[in-house]
Amino acid sequence: MSDDTIRLVTIGRILRRRRRLLTVLAVLGALVGYGTSLVFPPRYTTSASVLLPGQWEERELLTQVDIATSSTVVDRAAAALGRPGVNGAELRERVTAEAADGNIVKISGTADTPERAQRLSDQVAREFVEFAARIAGGGTDSEAATEPGTLRKKVEETNRRITDLANAAGPGQTVESVQGRTALEKLRTSLEQAMTKLDEADPAAGKAGMVVMGPAARPTGEAPPTRPQLIVGGALLFFLLAVVGHLAAARMNRRLRTEPQIAAALGSALLGTVDVPEERSGAHRPEDRVPRARIRRLLGLDTRWDLPTPPRSGDEAGTRIRYRRVCARLRDQLPAPGRLLVVVPDDDEIARRAAGQLVAEAHGDLQLRVVELSANRPIVPDRDTESGALVVLSAGSRTAEELAGIAEACADGGHEVVGVVVAGAVRVRPTRSAGHPPDDATPALAVRGHATGGSA
Repeated sequence: MSDDTIRLVTIGRILRRRRRLLTVLAVLGALVGYGTSLVFPPRYTTSASVLLPGQWEERELLTQVDIATSSTVVDRAAAALGRPGVNGAELRERVTAEAADGNIVKISGTADTPERAQRLSDQVAREFVEFAARIAGGGTDSEAATEPGTLRKKVEETNRRITDLANAAGPGQTVESVQGRTALEKLRTSLEQAMTKLDEADPAAGKAGMVVMGPAARPTGEAPPTRPQLIVGGALLFFLLAVVGHLAAARMNRRLRTEPQIAAALGSALLGTVDVPEERSGAHRPEDRVPRARIRRLLGLDTRWDLPTPPRSGDEAGTRIRYRRVCARLRDQLPAPGRLLVVVPDDDEIARRAAGQLVAEAHGDLQLRVVELSANRPIVPDRDTESGALVVLSAGSRTAEELAGIAEACADGGHEVVGVVVAGAVRVRPTRSAGHPPDDATPALAVRGHATGGSA
């Protein structure tokens, strides 16, 4: 099986066994997204386009984009809008510009209402055109004499003056008058040629006259992220974080899963593996009355998700044979069969039920006493009349450090670990008839009560 297939199976197992938790987290993420939408008011964005005539290089267009969002342009737009409490520094965060195809600069404005967004874009576009025209003119308001329009007016006045001088020279009856008129016409021609060459030599002259291509369109919808987008995004974010968290936890899981590893960690021999019927979904345990346990059961956290699906069990006779063989191996291993301590982790329900079944199957001279301990801080009663300790646990439930702690606790109590029994959950095959069970059959749910009595 490839790694991709394993990942898909693992994700499918998470979705199937943690669907309640994932649903709750998705709803929680949606609520967080809704709350975020209340904190941040809706925004509306629109754009105004400014056409730049002439030939422009890419770097020149980028310069114009920077000019459109400069502090000078935005401050003038803020002063023209005249909104109380809104200055240029705040508007600079709401105004953007970009160069589009065809020598067009798109100026976008964002505001809390469609009308304000439209006015902001149009005003910044107008201020940009006026400021760019001043830059193209090569001067400021105090240097109006050097602007191209003023220069052309002076050329026109000079041409009129030349015409007046030519008319005053007479109809050209004398040689002097003809020479004067000829000199004036040459002066007019030279002046016009010089003005033409000046226009051709000035690169800004052909690039002046920027035009705003109509008012900005009034936005009809909110700018992203909208409230539905925040709600859906929050739900997806929490859902994905939950799945990734499960995968990371499974990646870092150091619990032992195989019987040889478990026996080696406890420093004892494996006496066998036994099957425990999987509990029905409607069965309640006494500890389920605790609020924390109820919440875990409601969210589906009371069952392991990282274990494969339990296989189907055989017949009841085959299941009981496994327990009887474990008891027989215990009798053969002990020098003098008698009282034996059965150590079970207190949070391992499968191991607890398996220990109860072992107590039910132990007859004659083999007496089993079930003791539950905490895997985090294991404490085993001191040795009295016991001949040793038998550790019962389920596969994949403990790390090597926890098993080593259980073995040390047994040694501190004076008990030698005589063997290990690994329990695994199986699915019960449906019965075909409602007839009475055999006389020697022991109900699986009644075993636990017997185990509790044996441990008292």
